[in-house]
Amino acid sequence: MGVTVNGLDELKKLAGSDLGTSDWIEVTQERIDTFADATGDHQWIHVDPERAAAGPFGAPIAHGYLTLSLFIPLFTELLDVQGVTTKVNYGLNKVRFPAPVKVGSRIRLAGRLAEVEDVPGGVQIAVDGTIEIDGGTKPAAVLQSLSRFYA
Repeated sequence: MGVTVNGLDELKKLAGSDLGTSDWIEVTQERIDTFADATGDHQWIHVDPERAAAGPFGAPIAHGYLTLSLFIPLFTELLDVQGVTTKVNYGLNKVRFPAPVKVGSRIRLAGRLAEVEDVPGGVQIAVDGTIEIDGGTKPAAVLQSLSRFYA
């Protein structure tokens, strides 16, 4: 699964291409708790399974930013750029979280290489990403991520 390119010229040729989907990964309570510890966000909706079971979603849910952080490992399954010296996460143009990710859910990334543009010493790519929930009717996240690759 995924696309491998060698160098910036090959990457440029992929502009507008569908990159496919990653494998599914499970969002466990342990992953949620670890994220809560790393960020200091211990809101009960995430880390208290008993209270969350009686809450609006019927179970604990992943932090939106946990879901967003999983973009990187999922994206590395879709595109591998070889023949460059540096790869940099440059930011995001937009992010939305249409549906919560309940503990035990599986998510994956569907991606499209929307744009490739020259920047000094390299290129910047914009990737349109949708983080899907297995069996869900709405995505967990919809985003556009920016990365830079330097020769």
